[in-house]
Amino acid sequence: MAEVADYEEGGFNIDPMYQFEIKNWIPIDFGFVDLSFTNSAFFAFVAVAAVSLFLWLSMRGSALVPTRMQSMAEGLYEFVRNMVRDSCGEAGLKYFPYIFTLFLFILGCNLLGMVPYSFTVTSHFAVTVFLALAVFISVTVIGFMRHGAGFLGLFWPMDAPAAMRPVLAVIEVISYFVRPVSHSIRLGANMMAGHAVLKVFAGFVISLGVFGVIPLLAIVGVTALEFLVAVIQAYVFAILTCVYLHDALHMH
Repeated sequence: MAEVADYEEGGFNIDPMYQFEIKNWIPIDFGFVDLSFTNSAFFAFVAVAAVSLFLWLSMRGSALVPTRMQSMAEGLYEFVRNMVRDSCGEAGLKYFPYIFTLFLFILGCNLLGMVPYSFTVTSHFAVTVFLALAVFISVTVIGFMRHGAGFLGLFWPMDAPAAMRPVLAVIEVISYFVRPVSHSIRLGANMMAGHAVLKVFAGFVISLGVFGVIPLLAIVGVTALEFLVAVIQAYVFAILTCVYLHDALHMH
């Protein structure tokens, strides 16, 4: 297999896909199982540590008149809690900690990826597929625990004409099992595309020299847009989780 060329100019790698390369920092190999500690794993731990530290510092010695950090933490808490309640009803609040954790982890990874020389964990489908499958399996288990075999009624639209039900049932089954695919690709593709665009413009800045001011201004605009996308994609992943959970709880 031919190797992809690494384009470098002045020590700066301008290959837009180079930033997504997984690197083994601590090789750990058990026969057929590779448990190496990678740059992706490191920055995932950093994201978890940063979010945990933020929450701890925000709520340490919480006051009646909140500080700015406390207000931010409480705002995030209320935002996700209201989203779960509005989407799933009071029954969904039982699963609020899980959705809140998902939201903060994805948001932390997305924002950490905006830091220069860091790594965007959520740009890799290995990560986003795992998160989406965790949601898919959890929601399916919740559906069967709550409704038993009656959960299969989700795939049999009783309101449709009898002749159309078998066809619609097949469509419902396919759409249900496609959920983790769309759930994961939406997050991973958006994070990868934005960072690749930033790297392309950065390459233009270097190669154009004094005329690089135009792509430099574009980088500023795209960077602002990427911060917005980082937040929106965490929200989209969480709200879709709520939608799937609503189906499992209420089956309509």
